[in-house]
Amino acid sequence: MRSRTRWIALLAVAGLVASACGETDPAEPEGTDVATEEATDEVTEDAATDEATDEATDEATDEPEATGTWAGEGGGEDGVLQVAFVYVGPVGDAGWTYAHDLGRLAMEEALGDQVETTYIESVEEGAPSERIFEDLAREGYELIFGTSFGYMDPMATVAPDFPEVVFEHCSGYTTGDNLGTYFGAMEEPRYLTGMAAAAASESGRIGYVAAFPIPEVIRGINAFALGVQEMDPDATVEVVWTSTWYDPAVEKEAAESLLDQGADVVAQHQDTPSPGQAAEERGASWVGYNSDMSEFAPDAWLTAPVWDWGPHYIETVEAVLDGTWTPREVYGTMAEGMVGLAPFGPNVDDDTQALIDERRQEIEDGSFAPFTGPLNDQDGELRVEEGVEMTLPELLSIDWFVEGVVGSAG
Repeated sequence: MRSRTRWIALLAVAGLVASACGETDPAEPEGTDVATEEATDEVTEDAATDEATDEATDEATDEPEATGTWAGEGGGEDGVLQVAFVYVGPVGDAGWTYAHDLGRLAMEEALGDQVETTYIESVEEGAPSERIFEDLAREGYELIFGTSFGYMDPMATVAPDFPEVVFEHCSGYTTGDNLGTYFGAMEEPRYLTGMAAAAASESGRIGYVAAFPIPEVIRGINAFALGVQEMDPDATVEVVWTSTWYDPAVEKEAAESLLDQGADVVAQHQDTPSPGQAAEERGASWVGYNSDMSEFAPDAWLTAPVWDWGPHYIETVEAVLDGTWTPREVYGTMAEGMVGLAPFGPNVDDDTQALIDERRQEIEDGSFAPFTGPLNDQDGELRVEEGVEMTLPELLSIDWFVEGVVGSAG
């Protein structure tokens, strides 16, 4: 394993877009509602930390003139594949970017001296990221991963200018001769976490702290709500939008507002453990996201839908190394291991765990799909006929809430 290390400084940037789920609405302005961070970090092979919030200092750097933290010196050693990762948040977010960096480290460990990696964290979407992708390609990096939806257009612009470089974009839909996409069926474990949330709730009122009303987030909320309703058909899921992927203070305030309104379980589509910390302070329960965040609020912890990016990163690098890589549109499932369920907390009883495990097996063997009709929207209108399973294109463009969700989907 080769990993370049040096001291790096996080540039102070107002309005970083932490596209945690990796997706922002293409119609929305880029670069909104993320807290400015200031930090000085030493990057090592174990760069992924468990800190949920980092403070930073503002320093200048000689690296590419774009927003972000640069953790490498450039590519080009003979016989070693040079791989770069562009992150929209800090590796210490304990969530989306942290999970991707765990995947990077797993790939390094698996492939050893065949690969050398670097990453740039907290890179703003739009023009700044385009410059970053250009600079990485010019520096000699042969495989470049962009881990935010908002990097799609910049990567699609840069890729044709560097046909010898392989580009992989997380959560997008644009491909090219040297540009592939990858994402996962997070709706599968979301459904299972809804089951856990309903079993833990005494009030039947469950809160959901969510970033932006885009299809990926709406899809996850709906899957969660359907899992809730399997356990308690009368329970409701109330959504509060934060308009940010990464802002610990805003996320916590949103969770507190839901708890104030009577929710006794909080779930999230956010990057930090802050909603869970709010739940723990109130004696409520919590469903996290992205990674096992249980250490941040162990008494509130139920479980979480989580990502495992390592196998995809390993497979992609191996394909580039042996010359078999082709652009694909990857959508990994629970059965394939890209998405999964974090360990249960002590408040998930054995009976509930058994029910969830049964559903998990059915999802993995294909005998059960969360989005199978009949499905009504929150106004009671039939959207999916009985026995009909929603198609992937329908799921990827969903813009309505299922019955039982309280809040606006648009």
